[in-house]
Amino acid sequence: MGNNKIPLESKLKLFVKEFDIRGKGPLSVVLVLTSNAKKMKPPFKDTQFLTDKGGQVAGLGRAAVQRILNEYNIARVLAEEGGRTSRGSINNMQGYIKLLNELNDKGVLDLDRIEKWWVERIIEFFASQPLKIKNDQSKSVALLVSELISAAYKRQKVQKGTMVAGAVMQHLVGAKLDVALPRVKIDHKGFSVADEQRGGKGDFLIGDTAIHVTTAPTEALIRKCERNLRENFRPIIITSEEGLGGAKALAKNSEASERIEVFEISQFIAANIYEWSEFKQASRPTKINELIDAYNKVIDSVETDPSLKIYIG
Repeated sequence: MGNNKIPLESKLKLFVKEFDIRGKGPLSVVLVLTSNAKKMKPPFKDTQFLTDKGGQVAGLGRAAVQRILNEYNIARVLAEEGGRTSRGSINNMQGYIKLLNELNDKGVLDLDRIEKWWVERIIEFFASQPLKIKNDQSKSVALLVSELISAAYKRQKVQKGTMVAGAVMQHLVGAKLDVALPRVKIDHKGFSVADEQRGGKGDFLIGDTAIHVTTAPTEALIRKCERNLRENFRPIIITSEEGLGGAKALAKNSEASERIEVFEISQFIAANIYEWSEFKQASRPTKINELIDAYNKVIDSVETDPSLKIYIG
């Protein structure tokens, strides 16, 4: 079985390239086809995968796609339309059934492994998409920021081993500083190296202030703040709602407890949005868009992962 792994996966990769199986629709089609093929005996015929009238791929739909993804503990919706049948869908189906028959002829057809391979491609697809927020004026600005951070945490759970929330928070603060201080050059760094490249002083050094952005405050961070004070920097900790209590408790236990500022990120950013918009409802959406534009420019300049970008829908 192990010796067949490379030929099987290489064939799938060639199929992806030839038929451009990259979007949510094509991925939905091949996922459902694979699941349906597991219930049949090869070799397969195209007609087995069409509806009775022959004009649509059988079994396509959101429910069918999500049922398969749920088996892999994936609750995120791939496609609301579930890969709705089109001329391209039928062409992809015919090419895919041909591939499955070729793999069967070579003795390397393993539909369970193929299904898992497609699920891995779907996880990659999810990870490649920008974070999305809706500029809903019925919600508070702080809630919009909080929902964005929550979306980053959800992405982080899918992308094992990544720190999406931390990166989003750091660059959101950096973008806010860009907009708030247009005459000051803000030194942006990639998330994984920002603090290290500043000698551990903080994520941003502005004037006499060292700004630390973190999802999970630690005693080590408090020690950095104490070092900031010894070096004549005023430390500010900006953290998530979940990290706020811990940051305050750690700071309170410090010898410098009365000299360390602690802010929750959504409130920190929302206050500026209200000021920039002069507290006018009609101006707030524009200012939020400006902040997100500044954020996306930061991502383009210092990060290699485009999925960290934010899309306002």
